[in-house]
Amino acid sequence: MNRRTTLLATAELLAWWTGIAALWLVLVSTVDVLEVSVGAGCAAAGALAARAARRAVTGR
Repeated sequence: MNRRTTLLATAELLAWWTGIAALWLVLVSTVDVLEVSVGAGCAAAGALAARAARRAVTGR
C-alpha cells in the first residue's frame, strides 16, 4: 500500500468511527468511563466492518 492509500483508509475508518460513536452517544443514557471504552471499541469494530463491506461492494 502506498502512502495515499493508507491515508485514505485511515480517514475512512475515522469517519465511520466518528459517525458510529456519535450515534452511540445519542442513544446511551448514562456515560461513564467503562461505557465510553466499550462504546469506542464497538464503534471501531463497526467502522472496520463498514469499510470491509464497502470494499466488498465496490471492489476497491
